[in-house]
Amino acid sequence: MDDASKIDLLRFDLSDLDESVLHTIMELVSDGIWDWNANTGFVYRNPGWYTMLGYTPHSLSNTVLTWESVIHPEDYPQVMALFDDYLEQRSSKYQAEYRCRAHDGSYIWIEDRGYVIARNPDGSVARMIGAHRSIDDKKRLFEQLERRNKSLEAIIEERTRELSRVNHQLQIQLDENRRLAETDALTLVANRYRLEQALPLACERAQRFREPLSLIAMDIDDFKDINDRYGHAFGDAALVQVVQAVKRCERDGDLLVRWGGDEFIMILPNTSLADAVLMAETVRRGLSDLLPVGDFQITMSFGVVQRLEDETQEVLMDRADQALYRSKMAGKNVICN
Repeated sequence: MDDASKIDLLRFDLSDLDESVLHTIMELVSDGIWDWNANTGFVYRNPGWYTMLGYTPHSLSNTVLTWESVIHPEDYPQVMALFDDYLEQRSSKYQAEYRCRAHDGSYIWIEDRGYVIARNPDGSVARMIGAHRSIDDKKRLFEQLERRNKSLEAIIEERTRELSRVNHQLQIQLDENRRLAETDALTLVANRYRLEQALPLACERAQRFREPLSLIAMDIDDFKDINDRYGHAFGDAALVQVVQAVKRCERDGDLLVRWGGDEFIMILPNTSLADAVLMAETVRRGLSDLLPVGDFQITMSFGVVQRLEDETQEVLMDRADQALYRSKMAGKNVICN
C-alpha cells in the first residue's frame, strides 16, 4: 500500500470515529493534537498541545481564535496562505513551521501538519485534524552550531546586542508613528487609514472561518447646524462627547472608526445582524444622556448591515452607507438595516 492510500485510509477511519472516542485517544498522545469541527467552530486540543506552550490543559477557548492569537505576527500571513491553499484544495497538504507564543510570552518554533477528514457536500471543510510538534530544540541547536563556526563569535554577539537595543528603540518609535498614523487626532479613535487596513482583514477572517461580520454606519444628526450656529469648537466638543458615549458600548474586538466629519463606522466581528442592531440601539439610547449643545439634543442615525457570503468590502461599505441614508430619510435618530 502506497503512502497516499495510507493517508486516505487514515482519513476514512478517523472520520468514522465518534468524537468522544477520538478525543479520548488524543488525550493519551504527547504531541499537540487538534481537531477542528469547521461547521460548529469548535476546536478540541489535547493536553499535549497546552503543555507544549506552558498552559494548563484545556484552559483556553476552544475556537480558532486561540490558534490565531498565539501565532507570531510576522509568521501569520504565510501560515494563513498555506492553510487557505490546503482548504481550497490548491495544495495537496498542509504543513508549516512557525513561531508560537508560549504562556510566559516567549516564542517557540513548532511544526504544524493537518488533514481534512471530512468535507461538506459543497466541498467546504467539515472537519480537520492535525498536530503541533515543537521543533524549538532543533532550531536552537542549529543556531548554536552556526555560532560555533564563526571565529569572531564574541564580537558578533556584542554587535548583535547593540543592534537589538537599537532595533528595540526603533520599534518603539515605529509603533508610536503607526499609532499616530492610525488615530484620529480629535477623538482619539481609529481613523480612515486604520479602517482601510482593518476591514479587509475582518472580511477575510469572516470568509475563512464562516463567521458573521457586521458594520454599523452612524453619523450625528444636524451636525452642520451645530457648527453653523455655535462654531466649530462646540462641534468638536460634541464629537468628543459622542465618541465617549459610543466607546462605552464597545466590546473587546470591536473597532470604532471616524470615517470623516461626523460619520463613524463600527466593525463588529463574529456578530450577527440582530446583535448589531441591538448594539446600535444601545448606542442610540446612551446618547440621550448627553448634555445638549445649545438648543440641540445630540442624536445619531444608524445603518446596520451583515456581510454576505463572498461579499467584497466595497459592497459591504456601500450597503452600510445606503442603510444610513435610509435612516436619515426616515426622520433621523433611527436604525435601518
